[in-house]
Amino acid sequence: MSKTRFPGHQHFQNFPEIDSADLLLRPGDPPPYMTYNENGTAPVLLVADHASPFFPASLNQLGLADWVLEEHVAWDIGVDELIRFLADELDAQAVLAGFSRLIVDPNRRPDDPGAIPPISDGIAIPGNLDLDEKQRAQRIQSFFKPYHDAITERLIQFHDRGITPAMIAVHTCTPEFDRVVRPWHVGVMWDKDPRIPFHVMEYFNDIEEVCIGDNEPYSGRHPHDFTIDFHAEAAGLPHIGFEVRQDLVCDREGARRWAGILAGALRGILKDESLYSPLPEQAKCGLSSKPENEGSAAGP
Repeated sequence: MSKTRFPGHQHFQNFPEIDSADLLLRPGDPPPYMTYNENGTAPVLLVADHASPFFPASLNQLGLADWVLEEHVAWDIGVDELIRFLADELDAQAVLAGFSRLIVDPNRRPDDPGAIPPISDGIAIPGNLDLDEKQRAQRIQSFFKPYHDAITERLIQFHDRGITPAMIAVHTCTPEFDRVVRPWHVGVMWDKDPRIPFHVMEYFNDIEEVCIGDNEPYSGRHPHDFTIDFHAEAAGLPHIGFEVRQDLVCDREGARRWAGILAGALRGILKDESLYSPLPEQAKCGLSSKPENEGSAAGP
């Protein structure tokens, strides 16, 4: 495993070795996941499903032009810096996906037709056309499974230490969609567990300069989401998802600033020791003033 410390960050990001038996990945390719601040002391795990626009050489960018890799369709722009700065602020561990969501979306169920989209945000994906079941299975084996196994491994480590951790998923979204400007600086995604989301939204409601979205522009009730539902909600772990507008975090200073803002909203509830226990079934709720918003194929 190799590691590096990015400019402006406090901890190392680790890059696991490529499995020599893998059929799609070769030495020199980006790994299917990275970890950051592996020795973080907070009882919190941060995850970024769409933290990379990269493709292994074997997939030839799925036949896409270079400019597509710089668009939201390929990844959540700025989320890599944002999650590292948030991990620094909270002294939390983080797991980042190391591949473009166009290969296979780690935030979709593997059997979801949208997990390997032939078209995304109106852009045809040539390398995703006419895949057979064996090719789809290999994508899941090479990319999807190692990323989610890395998340599971860290949650098990918490469990073995007698800790019920909080899980925080971090995404970024475009400042407009379908010619409609999105006014929200930060969206809070949640479903049945209000413990962290309610605290965060109350915190932001007192800050006039921040426009907060309650399940806007994407909803935690989206039926096709996977990561939080599978790892956190099913186990009753306290959790929250964030969507931060990309124009706010597209450079390092913006990412640092908004990581500090998110950390300020989280610190109060994360200090509450009563948070770190599974949510009883009878305590689950689904209250929200906003209807479900399924959004575009490229998010959350």
